[in-house]
Amino acid sequence: MTAVPSTRLHSIDALRGLVILFMLLDHVRETFYLHLQVSDPMDVTTTDPGLFFSRTLAHLCAPVFILLTGLAAFLYGEKYQGRAAVSSFLFKRGLFLVVLELTLVNFAWTFQFPPSVIYLQVIWAIGLSMLALSALVWLPRVALVVLGLVLVAGHNLLDGLHFPLDSWLHAPWAVLHDRGWIEVSEGLRLRTSYPVLPWIGVIALGYAMGPWFARGSDARQRRRYLIGTGVGALVGFGVLRLLNGYGEKPWFNGDTTVQTLMSFFNITKYPPSLLFLALTLGIGVLLLVLFERRNEGRWVRWLAVFGAAPMFFYLLHLYVLKVLYLIAVAIWGTNQGQYFGFDGLWSVWLGAVLLSVALYLPVRWFARLKARRRDIAWLKYL
Repeated sequence: MTAVPSTRLHSIDALRGLVILFMLLDHVRETFYLHLQVSDPMDVTTTDPGLFFSRTLAHLCAPVFILLTGLAAFLYGEKYQGRAAVSSFLFKRGLFLVVLELTLVNFAWTFQFPPSVIYLQVIWAIGLSMLALSALVWLPRVALVVLGLVLVAGHNLLDGLHFPLDSWLHAPWAVLHDRGWIEVSEGLRLRTSYPVLPWIGVIALGYAMGPWFARGSDARQRRRYLIGTGVGALVGFGVLRLLNGYGEKPWFNGDTTVQTLMSFFNITKYPPSLLFLALTLGIGVLLLVLFERRNEGRWVRWLAVFGAAPMFFYLLHLYVLKVLYLIAVAIWGTNQGQYFGFDGLWSVWLGAVLLSVALYLPVRWFARLKARRRDIAWLKYL
């Protein structure tokens, strides 16, 4: 019989499950709505409000997931007695995720072997962040908090720093901060879609949150800390955004109130600006409080199933989407220029809902297998 997780752990799984479903929505958009692409940040003068809202919802995914990855690492150490176990696990799983991104994940996006382009995306960023955290866990908690805040808040000071393609610093800087291309050979290029420097700051802050969730911790105090952190981040976002300066494209008064609001919340993800992280993480930690308070709700339990097997869901949904797209093209051909695509955004939302229902049972099966068969070591990496 599988043990019932505590309220604090159940809420983490539920939040992870929610952002995974937002990710699913965004990936349905990227699969079947690619004829209407969006930039980063978006062009609010030409982007439909519904498309803007859908894309902005997906902004929660990476920050919340990486924050919770750091938090989960602390809880792993609490369970397995010490930072040495955490460091070893983070190092091995980080390497595993990097290899996964270069192989199965990239193939799911391109269906090309051997690949001519490898996209270094969110799984790569999580993997490298875990490798960094495997060393950072040995720092005192105060030092970890300071480092995390410096990376999150200060990396935009480096926005103007670039290196030409022929510089030996071009490749490492593209990985760390400057989204771009790395030429490996005549037949292979790497695209650093997720520069990792600010994400290392996020995972460090997630790990530093760990004592709030430690076994036997006071739930009311934890919620006060989370509410203070979330409200503080959102207030910081609001103040900095009104100043219309640091690290972000300026907002403007549009032709309509909706366009003005879109401009205000139009934030940069690659790499994530301070304002991007303040807004998304602020919302994320407040949602964590909500899920802990509503722990017994049916919808919270449903979300927690997806959050209990995130990597399995990630791989499964990518391949399902790719196969569905290829089937659609084979049956109907392209209907949006060079793409097959839905005619309306409502179809994207409907597709995401139907897929979440269809994938629920296999994800629940794997989550139960993972919880039951702790003797199978490789399962914990998924």
